[in-house]
Amino acid sequence: MMKGYVQVYTGDGKGKTTAALGLSIRAAGAGLKVLIVQFLKAGDFSEIKALKNFSGAITVKQFGAGRFIRGKPSPEEITAGEKGLAFAKEALFSKNYDVIVLEEANVAVTCGLFPKEELLGMIASKPENVELVITGRGADEKVIEMADLVTEMKEIKHYFHKGVQARVGIEK
Repeated sequence: MMKGYVQVYTGDGKGKTTAALGLSIRAAGAGLKVLIVQFLKAGDFSEIKALKNFSGAITVKQFGAGRFIRGKPSPEEITAGEKGLAFAKEALFSKNYDVIVLEEANVAVTCGLFPKEELLGMIASKPENVELVITGRGADEKVIEMADLVTEMKEIKHYFHKGVQARVGIEK
């Protein structure tokens, strides 16, 4: 890739991860190498199962506890977040990937898994030819300012409010 940019998908609406996954599939289809670092998720969700079909083109690494962080994160959650961040930093400069997705990195910062300065440092030092995609609600204003593209997913209406739980193949 000639020039990589920083993309941010944020907001309270549905579709941030879905947009990043779609971009990842498109990149893989173009012959680019993609790394998806998941900071909060753990487990074999439907998208993880599907992405196994792209092995060699798309790599997924999970560093989450697999549950929502409520209140102060546990020491284990912080350690996992720090490990994910260290892995992502190393990958950013490895020259092994054209696109790196930091999935739920904004939420990881908000929850206190690692300081926002770490994320800002990755943006500032990103190699010229790597596309960096950051997802998660609550993107810090400085992250938004430093990004080249920011999309805010805004919830207008959601069936969750009518009691519909996450469905396999649609939300999980």
